[in-house]
Amino acid sequence: QSNVTSYAATIVAIITLEGFAGMWINAFIVSVICMAWIKKETLNSNEKILLFLGCIRFWYLCILWVYDFLSVIYPKYLYVQRTLQLVVSIQIFLNCSNIWGSACLFGFYCIKIANFTNSFFIYLKVKIDRIVPWLLLVSVFSSLIIGIFVYNVTNNDFSKKLNFICQGIIWSASAGEEERFFFTYLLIGFGYVTSFVAVIFSALLLLFSLWRHKRNMQTNSMRDLSMEAHIKAMKSVLSFLVMYSINFIILIMILTYTVGGQNHMKFFINVFLCAFPGVHSLILICSNPKLEKSLLRILFCVKCKVCMK
Repeated sequence: QSNVTSYAATIVAIITLEGFAGMWINAFIVSVICMAWIKKETLNSNEKILLFLGCIRFWYLCILWVYDFLSVIYPKYLYVQRTLQLVVSIQIFLNCSNIWGSACLFGFYCIKIANFTNSFFIYLKVKIDRIVPWLLLVSVFSSLIIGIFVYNVTNNDFSKKLNFICQGIIWSASAGEEERFFFTYLLIGFGYVTSFVAVIFSALLLLFSLWRHKRNMQTNSMRDLSMEAHIKAMKSVLSFLVMYSINFIILIMILTYTVGGQNHMKFFINVFLCAFPGVHSLILICSNPKLEKSLLRILFCVKCKVCMK
């Protein structure tokens, strides 16, 4: 009993630390962009996507923390009709919006930074600022449809007293019961695969363009600030690609494996799901001069106040 209590306390402590850190980071992004919005009365496409991701990730971490906290500390309050279904469907809606929003950001960077002479690519580069709001709207609408569908499926089966175990978006059921969720798995998996393919394709195009530009500058002995910016961009692309790939593998593991009784696997999955929104948002801050400057200013003020005490 003491081991179980200690294990539960460890899970809650780590998830809480990651969750609140991620919430603070994304709240910071939202606040900085909103202040810029009020000051300029307009936002560019990059800021629109960052604002969208910041809001989605903040609420995603809130819901994920609430679910993990209740499932570990007060499970009986969570596993009642409609409460569990509502939490799971909101979590899936926010998670799908998060991964598609991340794919939109990656595609936007690819179109803006990469240099290709293809006519379609040039057309996208010209029209991208008009396309971005529609992409975000489609992401929200598609995620909402998936969330509503998941709520209806889980609510119907719960009403029929279906005995299943839910961990975020994991159901452990018998072979006959799993058929009821097959279309749900297929729908969510299709969303994950689509976003991952878009990210991989954009990353390959962007890395090829950056590598070609870097090679041309080296050939012409042009080691300037532009080359350093391209090297920094390549590092950001690779770091995000690695994180996104790991996140994709974790999400597919959730859909394809039953981990209802494997506490260590649950722990690993929850830790990474909480870490990804915060860590990636921190990378976005470091790669954005305006956000990085604001963060350094805040940290400097905090340091001064601490030193004065």
